[in-house]
Amino acid sequence: MKRSRICYRLVLLVTGFLLVTGCSGGPSLAPVSGRVTLDGQPLADATVGFYPVGAHGDVMSSGKTNSNGEYSLKTVMKNETGAVVGKHRVSITVEPDLAGNTDLPADKLPKSRPPKLPARYQGQESELSCDVPSGGKTDANFDLKSK
Repeated sequence: MKRSRICYRLVLLVTGFLLVTGCSGGPSLAPVSGRVTLDGQPLADATVGFYPVGAHGDVMSSGKTNSNGEYSLKTVMKNETGAVVGKHRVSITVEPDLAGNTDLPADKLPKSRPPKLPARYQGQESELSCDVPSGGKTDANFDLKSK
């Protein structure tokens, strides 16, 4: 009887440990950062989206580039750092030009027109891809060409 109590407690202890340490079956994430350039110049205010290919395809990650074209990713739904480990389709987009929108006050209009990116870098048709290793990636760089 005493031995079965010890076994029972050991099973509970191991089960509790597994639950606390994250044995939830969710996808493995790894930190991802990089730089985006357009014709050799930093591309500011672009949205970089990573879409996993295959399992966990619903766990998208994205980041916004700063004035140096640098970005780091967070998951869209849970705002966790990184992207799912594995192969991704990558989409890079720039907000549309709002200069023609007369509903916005002058101080809210963009100071310069954002560059128009070729369709080959955007959305479902993007030709960009990236493999995210389990240790993460700090050089997920994309050098885009306008022509």
